[in-house]
Amino acid sequence: MEEKDTKHNQETGRLGEDIAAQFLAKKAYVIVTKNYRAGKVELDLICRKNKLWVFVEVKCRFNALVQPEMAVDYIKQRNIARAASSYLQRYHIQDPVQFDIVAINFFQGKVDIMHFEDAFYPVFYK
Repeated sequence: MEEKDTKHNQETGRLGEDIAAQFLAKKAYVIVTKNYRAGKVELDLICRKNKLWVFVEVKCRFNALVQPEMAVDYIKQRNIARAASSYLQRYHIQDPVQFDIVAINFFQGKVDIMHFEDAFYPVFYK
């Protein structure tokens, strides 16, 4: 049962990332990479908008009663910030950064997409 749930969650995540990438592209974000791994942490989308680097966490749910973005708690934010710091250091990037969340909820045959720009401000990157 767990293997089936894991596969379903991965498929849902990939679907959400594809929808989020298309949504952001329409808002003039340039998708640089998807699913960047830094250790055990995966950055869903890394984008550029003008000179800004944007690290996007995508949360996708089916018929969720709790908003998908609520899953991005303090620990998740810290892990995203650390992975982003690793990416920035690896590629010697010193431009400004922003952390966004795209929440996607499939509910009663409709797709609800919410984009939270500057969703959180990590206290530290390391």
